[in-house]
Amino acid sequence: MSTHQKKEKRKRYPSDLSKNGWKQFKQLKPALFEEEQVMGRPRADLKEIINTIFYVVKTGCSWRSVPHDLVCWQTAYGYFSRWGKDGTWEQINCFLVKKTRKKAGRKKRPSAACLDSQSIKTTACGGRHRGYDAGKQIKGRKRFILTDSQGLLLAVWVCAASVSEKMGAQCLLRYLRWSSSLDDLCKRIKLVWVDGGYRGDDLKGFVKKLWGWCWQVVLRNDDQKGFKVLPWRWVVERTFAWM
Repeated sequence: MSTHQKKEKRKRYPSDLSKNGWKQFKQLKPALFEEEQVMGRPRADLKEIINTIFYVVKTGCSWRSVPHDLVCWQTAYGYFSRWGKDGTWEQINCFLVKKTRKKAGRKKRPSAACLDSQSIKTTACGGRHRGYDAGKQIKGRKRFILTDSQGLLLAVWVCAASVSEKMGAQCLLRYLRWSSSLDDLCKRIKLVWVDGGYRGDDLKGFVKKLWGWCWQVVLRNDDQKGFKVLPWRWVVERTFAWM
């Protein structure tokens, strides 16, 4: 963003952070503003950085296609990547999940959850997080998603599509225990619904030992069709339909 653009107030985008949202963000992550005081050189406006990130997420455009009246895409992507690595986005998501549940008249932390996976195609670029799912016949990545009964996202684990359901579920559950914010969000869960791909006494014992959850497998009935059988499949599709 140039000096001339900073002086002129730009038009608001639908994805821009609201005044109330900005106020709550400052209360949630005060360390980001303390860091700004000790850094040697001035940096871009933190609110505009978040607005730029939200614009990319909302519209689905590439980073290089960010409008010129927002923050430079390299700067915005740098913060987006760093906050993904240090757990900032996880803390924000946990805060929003608790707030949304409380607003709906529920307890902040869920007592039941749904877990499922989804294989997606990726670009031709290789890497250790890219494989082939023989069952779905898809070459790319697989994401394991844990949601509450309302469809609110609790946690995600992304890996190669070649990883099995059992192995991916174990990786996700270990990561929940490792992350302090996710561990706090999921500590009240007692029941988790999964489909037939997560059957087995070995996985059930692993979940019981690590979390103490009731691992309930729901199998498809040939007489039943649609989302009534596997409601969390709809949750997975809805949660990550924009990706």
